[in-house]
Amino acid sequence: MAEFLQFAFSGLTVGAIYALVALGFTLIYNASDVINFAQGEFVMLGGMVTVFAVAAGVPLPLAALLAVAVAVAVGVTLHRLAIEPARGASAVTLIIITIGASILLRGVAAVVFDKGFHSLPAFAGSEPWQIGGAAVLPQSLIVLVGAGAIVAMLWVFLTGTMLGKALIATSANRLAARLVGINTGAIVGLSFAVSAAIGAIGGILMTPITLTSYDVGTLLALKGFAAAMLGGMGNPIGAVLGGLLVGLLESFGAGYLSSQYKDAIAFLVILAVLFVMPHGLVGRAGVERV
Repeated sequence: MAEFLQFAFSGLTVGAIYALVALGFTLIYNASDVINFAQGEFVMLGGMVTVFAVAAGVPLPLAALLAVAVAVAVGVTLHRLAIEPARGASAVTLIIITIGASILLRGVAAVVFDKGFHSLPAFAGSEPWQIGGAAVLPQSLIVLVGAGAIVAMLWVFLTGTMLGKALIATSANRLAARLVGINTGAIVGLSFAVSAAIGAIGGILMTPITLTSYDVGTLLALKGFAAAMLGGMGNPIGAVLGGLLVGLLESFGAGYLSSQYKDAIAFLVILAVLFVMPHGLVGRAGVERV
């Protein structure tokens, strides 16, 4: 039982990060029909900027805010310089643009930072807590609570603010949103900014546990995409559910089968979704955007 709980806590912790990445995919997809494969680079920027800012003597809270600001600036720039000029292009073209942006950001990060692995000190101590015989790091609980808080704040933003409702309206029907006076271009830019902020916060939360480097974004993007597909692309609740499930599948697969299969599980999830349930666990049948 203790072993099962250990794998479960580990899976939920990493799954919470995948859920945040999947939320970023979902926000941008809903607002613009774009699948942003540079989403993982926002996570990388959150971790790397925080690490190097702290090393330069900046207090951790200010370093984290700086990292979020940098990621938001990069997200808005990506929209303005790459996505907006290609408005009306095919889905494949837009995907290639985001993949190219991901490669560019990795290259810039390798030059600006370095190619080593880096970590941050735990936010609440490094002594594990014993829960049901399983050793749980306080940082793992911080990740889970932080991810839950982000999901709650995002829900409040989408349902309780005019900007959030404008984003929902743009997601439902961009033409109708324009007809009632919503600046849909600005709303799409906002979706990139919010997605970048969510990704950066995820990177900050995960760095004390999993380390970070200039190239961690690629695998995170693929696993976040698998989570979004599993939950149902375009469904925020599905993104969270899919992220947690992918994390649990990875943890139990590595624990009970072999750690060699850990990274392959996300790809198996994508294949299973495409062949068995292309609309995901909570996606709606009949949606034409895929």
